[in-house]
Order: sequence, then C-alpha cells, then structure tokens
Amino acid sequence: MKLGWIGTGVMGAAIVRNLMTAGYDVTVYNRTKSKADALVAAGATWADTPAAVAETSDVIFTMVGFPRDVEQVYFGDHGIFSGLAAGKTVIDMTTSQPKLAVKIATYACEHDMHALDAPVSGGDIGAKNATLTVMVGGDADTYEAMLPLFNVLGHKVNHFGDAGTGQHAKMANQIMIAGTMTGLTEMLLYTKAAGLDPEKVLATLSSGGADNWSMDNYVPRILKDDYTPGFFARHFLKDLRIALSEADAMGLNLVATAQAKRLYEVMVDVKGLGDQGTQGLINIY
Repeated sequence: MKLGWIGTGVMGAAIVRNLMTAGYDVTVYNRTKSKADALVAAGATWADTPAAVAETSDVIFTMVGFPRDVEQVYFGDHGIFSGLAAGKTVIDMTTSQPKLAVKIATYACEHDMHALDAPVSGGDIGAKNATLTVMVGGDADTYEAMLPLFNVLGHKVNHFGDAGTGQHAKMANQIMIAGTMTGLTEMLLYTKAAGLDPEKVLATLSSGGADNWSMDNYVPRILKDDYTPGFFARHFLKDLRIALSEADAMGLNLVATAQAKRLYEVMVDVKGLGDQGTQGLINIY
C-alpha cells in the first residue's frame, strides 16, 4: 500500500516518520517545500502538487492548518480530487469544520472514492511517540480497512459515526482543553503570587485530582520559558471558533469556552503571539 501525506508541519512530519518506520512508502507534499526536506532525505518521495500525491498513492492523508487550506487541498486547482482515482481513500486529519468533512465525503462517495475525517489529539509529543488519540468519522467499512494505519500513529482510535462526527468529537476535546489551559495558567499565577515553589506544586498536583495532560506536558515548558509550539496558539483559536460556531448552531451557550476564546484572541490577534504554543497564554496576563 502506497501512502500520501499532505502537510508536514510539527505533527505531520513526526507521523510520516512513524509510518515510514512501519515500512510504508510515503509520498509527501507541503506548501513550503523546505519543511519536507528532512523527510525526503529520510526516504520519503516528494510530489509537486496534492494532485500528484493522489495520483501515486492508495491512501492520502491531509493535516493542514485551517478549513480554507483543507478546501484548497481537496477542491482547488491541482487539488487531491483532480488526481484521485476511484477506489482510493482520503483521510483528513486536520481539525476542521464538520460540514467540510461532510462535503469531502459526499464528493468522494459520488465518485466511488472513500473518505474519513480523523482529527487527532496529543500534540507534538503524541505524534512523535505514536500515542495520539484518533477520532474518526465516516463509513464503517472504510474505517475498519484503515484501522491498521491508525494503529501505527495512535494508541486510542475510536469511530463515532458518519462523516463529520470525528470533527465533532475533536470539538469536544478542544472544549475540554480550553478549560485546562486557562486553569493551568491561572494556577501558575496564583502559585507565584503565593510564593510557592512551582516545581513542588506541579509534582503535588500531578499526583492528585487536579492532574491533567495539559498541565503535565505544558507547565514544565512554561517553567523553562519554552513557548515553542507543540500545537500553535493560532490553530487552537481556530478550533475554539469552530467549536463555538457548532455549539451556537445547536443552541448551546458555552460560557467558559467563549471566555477561553477571548483570551486566545488577545494572545493571537492583539499580541501577535499566534506562533507560540498554546502554553504561551500565560504571556498575556
């Protein structure tokens, strides 16, 4: 089975390495070619367009930044669908809009292709260690056929139903993370103001009811003034906007998530810190 991968950013590049380690031939494309150079040097094949990836691959994964990028990669000039033959499968791992996942799946079905939406959680660490959580929407038979690939890159894979349900599950994930990021930020501010040893506080909280993945992975970075992105703040803001739009359509008023969005808007849109990791939220306080 020949694989294609479009989007070799922080997480995408790590996942491609895991797929190659598992013995798969992978053809890659990235909008900025230099970001794929290390993968090509390690044995991946470069393609000049998404269409060229589709032409030479049986299964094509995408992990790009924003819904507009997904739209362009699939439906634009030289996009995936312009080079994809019947019987092949596309898997969008971008965190994107559920309605766009439905659009991709509908087009694929109408042309005898297969499509899944499969966003992930776990950040750069999960991508490197192949411990991602994968949330999948789409045809059940296609999911079963692709499960061996998902198991290469993640340790927890769940199928939620029809196209778009993987994206809805990811929105639930991001809503939860919004609370943990504001919580860990304000916990650190309180710790500093009270004159406590932050390392000792972290060790204590990590062994009790306050423990959570974000705190365990991001507080040590903050204590080292490390704001490099395991996950870009600008992408997290995009996710929160999607989540709140979907919630609004369902008649939900998610007050805490809306407040987290406003804080990340200050970080990204006002302070210009969107290329920091989500842990950079502390820099706006």
